[in-house]
Amino acid sequence: MKRLLRGSVAAAMLLSVLTVPTAAATPLISWKPCAEAQLAAAGAECTDLAVPLDHANPGGPRISLAVSRVKHSVPESAYLGVLLVAPDAFTGGGYLFPLTAARLPGAGAAYDWVGFARRGLAPSSPALSCVPDYHDFNRPKYVPASAADEQVWLDRTRSYAQACANQEAKALLPHMRAVDVAADMDYVREALGRQTVSLFGQTHGSYQAQVYATRYPFRLGRMVLDSSTDPRRVWYGANNVDLAQPLQRNFLLWFDWLAEHDASYHLGRTRGELKALWDNKIREVSEQPAGGAIGPSELLDFFLVPAYNQASWPVFGQALADWVRTGEAEPLKALFTQVMHRGNDNVYAALLAQICTDAQMPADFPGWRRDAQALHTVAPDTTWGNVWFNAPCLRWPVEASAQVNTGGQTRTLLLAETLDAESPFTGSLETRSRWPNSALLAQPGGTSNGVTPNGNACVNAALNAFLLRGELPARQPGVRADAECAPNPRPVPFS
Repeated sequence: MKRLLRGSVAAAMLLSVLTVPTAAATPLISWKPCAEAQLAAAGAECTDLAVPLDHANPGGPRISLAVSRVKHSVPESAYLGVLLVAPDAFTGGGYLFPLTAARLPGAGAAYDWVGFARRGLAPSSPALSCVPDYHDFNRPKYVPASAADEQVWLDRTRSYAQACANQEAKALLPHMRAVDVAADMDYVREALGRQTVSLFGQTHGSYQAQVYATRYPFRLGRMVLDSSTDPRRVWYGANNVDLAQPLQRNFLLWFDWLAEHDASYHLGRTRGELKALWDNKIREVSEQPAGGAIGPSELLDFFLVPAYNQASWPVFGQALADWVRTGEAEPLKALFTQVMHRGNDNVYAALLAQICTDAQMPADFPGWRRDAQALHTVAPDTTWGNVWFNAPCLRWPVEASAQVNTGGQTRTLLLAETLDAESPFTGSLETRSRWPNSALLAQPGGTSNGVTPNGNACVNAALNAFLLRGELPARQPGVRADAECAPNPRPVPFS
């Protein structure tokens, strides 16, 4: 987006806008009790907000966004306005995220935390769904041993894209980009009666937040970006290339932890023993799926969860140990159904509708294959699953648009763990360079994605200093973090 103003005069004007207290207009939202149990239990309020299907045609057809709010609990004199959550396309997060306020001491009580289910994602309406059982049991193996294996997945992903082109909510597909969601965010802001809002974006929601901040810079107060996606890599580089090696690394770090706690899990006392056991189990389920359902693709999907967040290590360690010990697959099948959203592809369909159209991807599969073959040599457990996850984009029924060049002057606190696999640390460094009024707080050696809120007193103190008083760590020269907090200690096995 073109800069509206230039030079020192522009900087002074921008600073004045960002520091003026948020003024309220007449709200256009009528709140009601939430139907969702978690929100209702927290005393949240909900509503449905009509927004244009096509923001270039504001008088045309409308769709409905499900919006939630956890109100401030401080006296009005200490109220700091609205903190709007940028939805995360990859997790479907947004609608439930205001519940975070209850877990963030201090700043959580000073804001109205507002989230919404991004367009195409239930309970917003209409909701996308292409092939509900696409992520069911007994899917083809990810790693192709032949051209025929590869063709099976190419046909499968092409069929998924075709189903999306023909599904009931297909009118949404040309309007699912990050810029469309950013326009929705501004509709929410206006409906709340706020001239400005503060913003919170986590993981891939951090990119959504950056798009909003780039396109609507005068609508923002403070911005928090947690575990930032590299805006240079949207989305082919970020998903097909950049994830594989960090995920493999963190997967093996989980093996190291299991080996350290062999007295609890009895899976092996070294990384090598754990990896040999794992590879053997992959071979076994390739020949005979566990319980007739869990093959190598399902096993990889399920047990790669610990590579994303170390808080999950004990749960999945126990699941792996129980299965290895007993051979009983029914508990695995039940956990897979719960964790992997089996039988519901709404999040996946809405995700593809964005990542396939936010920016251009390589148009021909041979380039994808070359990248995957090179990565597979160093990331054998994590490469091909990413390829096939994104491959419907090769035949997506809507053309991709030009990528947004993000950046601006918004005061921003960046948070990141340096061994985060889903949002590698280089993404936070690049984001820092694009927002010169930002500061990056790193947690060296941390392996989790999505830093907040996780009970880390040091991180919470920095969040409170910024959200309550606008204080940032001093900006340091060079390409580096500006301050550090120790990551949370690694978990311990269940007793």
